[in-house]
Amino acid sequence: MKFDYGKAGLEISLDTSWNVDILKPKSQKIIENPVEKIKKAINNPISCAPLKRIIREKQNLNQICIVVSDATRPLPSYMIIEALIEELNSYGIEDKKIIVLIATGLHRPSREEELGRILGNKLKRRLKVIDHKATDKDSLQYLGKASNNIPIYINKYYYESDVKILTGYVEPHFFFGFSGGPKSLVPGIAGAETIQLNHSAENISSPYSQFGIYKKNPMHKNAIEIARLIGVDFIINICIDEKHRITKIAAGDLEKAHNKLVEYQLKKVFKEITEPYDIVICGNGGYPLDLNLYQAVKSMAIGEMAIKEGGTIISVNECSDGIGEGQDEFRELLFSDMKPADIYNKILKKEIIVPDQWEIQILARILMKAEIYVVFKLNENELGNIGLKYAKKVEEAIQLSLKKHGKNSNILILPNGPQILPLLKI
Repeated sequence: MKFDYGKAGLEISLDTSWNVDILKPKSQKIIENPVEKIKKAINNPISCAPLKRIIREKQNLNQICIVVSDATRPLPSYMIIEALIEELNSYGIEDKKIIVLIATGLHRPSREEELGRILGNKLKRRLKVIDHKATDKDSLQYLGKASNNIPIYINKYYYESDVKILTGYVEPHFFFGFSGGPKSLVPGIAGAETIQLNHSAENISSPYSQFGIYKKNPMHKNAIEIARLIGVDFIINICIDEKHRITKIAAGDLEKAHNKLVEYQLKKVFKEITEPYDIVICGNGGYPLDLNLYQAVKSMAIGEMAIKEGGTIISVNECSDGIGEGQDEFRELLFSDMKPADIYNKILKKEIIVPDQWEIQILARILMKAEIYVVFKLNENELGNIGLKYAKKVEEAIQLSLKKHGKNSNILILPNGPQILPLLKI
């Protein structure tokens, strides 16, 4: 069977004697002529004025900021940007008044070849493109504190723009509930302090900080509050299938347009299971989602949804970027020789305070429940010493897991990342 892995995928040989279930995404209708359909959505927005009217009502318009996802996200942003630029140009807006701001959050800067993938080579040459830098306070605007005392730092280019547009895609997120919508602002273009306090150990440990939960999710609620304070004029969000083709489009009001796609995802993505599995094989959905080990924790969280206590998760991600550029603290904790429970408790007690602590916190939580084998391009010595196990091939990891759990163990395979998620029926 074919498993999403890197750009080419990975073939896995399954023994007919194994007790295997495979969950595949529901078939979706692919949108034909997506650029034209995006333009149509822009002109027929949800719960707000058309973008053309929003722009015409602005006095002395000098700058429009378009926020786009960074290279770790699989959506075809270049189609959204192409549609937007054609629309803006038709309104009389020149390219020189447009800034494309890449929502890197706390991720590394964009590489030159990645900018071509994000924007398309023609528009990359035409437009002013800026990477957000969450740790550069000179590029941030301080706007006071949110109701929960989180200081609000936001990118100055965005804040000072006359028209503010967010783009992104909506799918379940392992602790934010859903991507898209306000997540393009926080963490997308927020300051490091804002991101870290919103993604605090307490918020990450909330029972509502899970795939598919957003109305009660503390991080989503904070991001919505901050977005209302900062201002968002217009959003364009999409949904994609496992091959990253556009299946749904919504444009207009930040919350209403985002909610429309969330409701679609809630109906499409989750598949009920009646009992947990001994072994779960899962990935992030291939390139660019499986670029590094840091991002691969998301796939382990998918496995966590279906695994029994003491079971085995087999995480299958190419990790062509290694552990993750700039993830020094994550790497350090991977090699800390600490028990997962100690890491988790120290983070909750604030004895460990590092950037991006949420990734190691979630990894530690999963390791407290199940063992994890990792199949990737890296060497075994790059896995650290807190409990992750190495296997060269998926088949090898399955054999090792069957030795532990028995030859009749039930196995679940999730080959397409978060495109389909198991939901344990209680």
